[in-house]
Amino acid sequence: MTSFKIKIPASSANIGPGFDVLGIGLNLYLTIEVSIDTNVDTSSDPHNCKLSYEGNLAEKVPLQSNKNLVTQCALYIMRCNGMDSFPPGTQIKVVNPIPLSRGLGSSASAIVGGIMLGNEIGQFKFSKQRLMDYCLLIERHPDNLAASMFGGFLGSYLTELSPQETDAKNVPLEYVLPKPDVDEKNWVKTPPPTDIGQYIKYDWNTKIKCIAIIPNFEVSTDESRSVLPESYTKPDIIFNLQRLAVLTTALTRDPPNNQLIYDAMKDKLHQPYRSTLIPGLCDVLATVTPSTDPGLCGICLSGAGPTILCLATEGYEAIAEKVIGFFSKSGIECDWKLLELAEEGAVVEY
Repeated sequence: MTSFKIKIPASSANIGPGFDVLGIGLNLYLTIEVSIDTNVDTSSDPHNCKLSYEGNLAEKVPLQSNKNLVTQCALYIMRCNGMDSFPPGTQIKVVNPIPLSRGLGSSASAIVGGIMLGNEIGQFKFSKQRLMDYCLLIERHPDNLAASMFGGFLGSYLTELSPQETDAKNVPLEYVLPKPDVDEKNWVKTPPPTDIGQYIKYDWNTKIKCIAIIPNFEVSTDESRSVLPESYTKPDIIFNLQRLAVLTTALTRDPPNNQLIYDAMKDKLHQPYRSTLIPGLCDVLATVTPSTDPGLCGICLSGAGPTILCLATEGYEAIAEKVIGFFSKSGIECDWKLLELAEEGAVVEY
């Protein structure tokens, strides 16, 4: 019998002005517990996997290996490297405390976890850099994925590939993670191009904690992207670039300059447009400040939202309650969590 566990952190992306650029790994973990015992009959699953799931909306999560996101991703990397199924007797338990569709990278954690799962099952021994190539054929934005894979505070970008590599990268998702009705001849069975993305980890002042205020409604990534413009004005682009240049260093300095961080976390590329989907967002961003809320360093929308991310050095509960108050005016209940950076990223424990 073989057993191991994979821990994958949640993430927050689009930090301040870093739309589609900056992400942080957070110490809220999706876990995948695996045991392989040949005495257990797993033949009822199309790929020899007995799967269970605990977490948010568990009743809606499919438990067939060819339909569940975690196991679909594992099967993808296995298929590209000569394995069609899990070993007989494979049992997988997924425990997910990361809220779904709330801007905390739940799908990125599942993708990273599934790719790492397949890497361990197949004993391929790929590096995290190489595993990210597989992840990026599933989810084409590296910010959340890199934060979950590598941990810490990161910047990322997609590389410019050759036309042949671009064609491979742009293969339809239904061929990468095929549904049961997709003809097998269309399934992707070859490894992806190498070094699709590039990543760099910044330092972070550990005195700064992350307050995640999580409203009790969902915003889909597709919906949140649909409200964004096709192009931006030159002044708005410069506004974000200037603040991005300051923020990545400001978050490393000790003692933290709360006002500088707050000003450097302002954004004009996505938050103004997404405010139409999130009641009270504009009021929150304009009213919760270092001068009115001691300890606050910065505030932004987490990913596509609706979660609000506040960076602070003290006064965590008071800051959270103030933000929650704005949502309460619209009849929206919220949870909140005090989190720190997950510096190590995704890990495998035997």
